[in-house]
Amino acid sequence: MAWLGFDRPPTVLLAVIASTFFVGFGGGVVFPILPNLGAVLGISAFMVGVILSANRWVRLVANAPAGALVDRYGTRKPFVYGLLIEGIATFGYVIALSMPPAASLRWLAEALPVIAIGSFVVGADEWFLSVAFLVAPETWFVLARVLWGLGSAAVFATAYTIAADVSDSGDRGTNMGVVRGGITMGFPAGLVLGGVVSSLAGNVAAFVVAALFALLASVVAYRLVPETHVTTAGERASVKPWDVDTSVPAMTVGLVNFGLMFAYIGALFATLVLFLGANDISLFGLDEQGTSGVFMAGTVIAASVFMLAGGRFSDTRDSRTPVLVGFLVVSFVGFLLLARAGSTVDLALACVFIGAGQGGTSGPMMALLADLTPDERMGRASGTNNVLGDVGGGLGPMISLPLVETVGFTPIYVACAAVPLLAGGVLLVGVRRETGTFMPGRIASDAGSTEPPTPDA
Repeated sequence: MAWLGFDRPPTVLLAVIASTFFVGFGGGVVFPILPNLGAVLGISAFMVGVILSANRWVRLVANAPAGALVDRYGTRKPFVYGLLIEGIATFGYVIALSMPPAASLRWLAEALPVIAIGSFVVGADEWFLSVAFLVAPETWFVLARVLWGLGSAAVFATAYTIAADVSDSGDRGTNMGVVRGGITMGFPAGLVLGGVVSSLAGNVAAFVVAALFALLASVVAYRLVPETHVTTAGERASVKPWDVDTSVPAMTVGLVNFGLMFAYIGALFATLVLFLGANDISLFGLDEQGTSGVFMAGTVIAASVFMLAGGRFSDTRDSRTPVLVGFLVVSFVGFLLLARAGSTVDLALACVFIGAGQGGTSGPMMALLADLTPDERMGRASGTNNVLGDVGGGLGPMISLPLVETVGFTPIYVACAAVPLLAGGVLLVGVRRETGTFMPGRIASDAGSTEPPTPDA
């Protein structure tokens, strides 16, 4: 059945798309809000970077176990439980905003200079530091992001594995692009929600709405996503954080993902709201939070469109490599445009190019990984890809946010422009080493998978 010019994706993939779209609100809602909360809550730029990247550092140790669990126990339970954990984590943002700033507790410490606990006597300063740490908003933001990281590790590992399970070489790029697009489309919705709703109704309202949608995602998955993966439950399977797939295809794709996430999520998304404020750029009368949400949403929408287009295009070519290299060059051009952007039009054009390059790379890249990876190792290979991507995404905010205060935005964005070119070199070297050619053909011997039944409610 034709679907917007493409064959209709299997029902299970449509359910995965819907679930990841709803839960993605919680991932995007923090970016327009949190950078500007730094001054209000007394949080340093470095601490804001830590909060924004905490989920990725958690996934660094959770991705490999998640992939191993998928290969051992299947996809359905990790997917549903991962979505539920992400929904609970989004409510953590609401709790964080309800916590008093640490400085507001000083009066209580001064009123109770000495506190006796059993045979211990706690001085006012020690008591104040302990309580301030436990109730500080930044502590709860970090805890929420940690929980989000655990849930998203399971969701990402299962979503890509489901797509690989129900695909063959003739539609793998398309299906990977569709799933990756579903994962990321919720993110721009969260960006808009975080920017616009926070501007109109406050930050708490934005986080509450995102949390409700995130919990809805787990309900959709529970009702509609069946088991798709052939498991090896009878075998001993490691779930250690360092048990990643170190094969050449997994490491090559993972390193490309590292570079793209460093520049795209780690640098662009973490600094855009500050860039808008510094350059006095706004849209529709919104403040920098609302404007950054709109621009980031446009970037991710462009990425989602080209995820589908890039994946489908790679399915029609003899080799996926030229498609990947072409979109990496598009990303390079986008960051150069960003470095010289001085108006709304300049910034919009840069965001479209960056999104197109990021999205057009994602679908073919995951399809290439599935082409070169045996089915029984696809969960671990997805985990490796996510581990390296999260290292890049985690390092980005921690490096870019302090540096923009020192060297400015232009040098950071120019440096980010070089990253996709380096990633392209890594891709070509890795593909050549694994296959003996820079442009390997798609594997034509894959057997198409029949669509699994939808589970009963």
